[in-house]
Amino acid sequence: MAQEPAGGRKAYREAVSMEVPELVQALCELLGMRLVAQIGAVKETRAVRQWISHERSPSAPTVRRLRDTYQIARTLSQACSQEVVQAWFNAMNPLLGDFSPARLLREGEGDEAPLRVLAAARDFASGSG
Repeated sequence: MAQEPAGGRKAYREAVSMEVPELVQALCELLGMRLVAQIGAVKETRAVRQWISHERSPSAPTVRRLRDTYQIARTLSQACSQEVVQAWFNAMNPLLGDFSPARLLREGEGDEAPLRVLAAARDFASGSG
């Protein structure tokens, strides 16, 4: 089995233990509100602000997608600047069939998309990609 990248467990622990409003706030700090809205599959950042303020709750599949996204973003942020992390989520990625990680996370179903995106993030953070 491959060695786990440094900080992988911490990113995972944070992703699964945060309450939803805290999770969304932390994601907005890492990625920006527009990107969180895009990955959360909502048309307006107002919905994201409502998730943070407890006015509205995202659906269970959206929460799972946000937790996966947070884990991936935190993994990257341990090796890259916020600007690079944001660019990475928006850029076409050759390891992901030239789709952006944000698009795969938003449109993917099941476990395959987040697993592929996490693997690509680990590759990038390690300096291999």
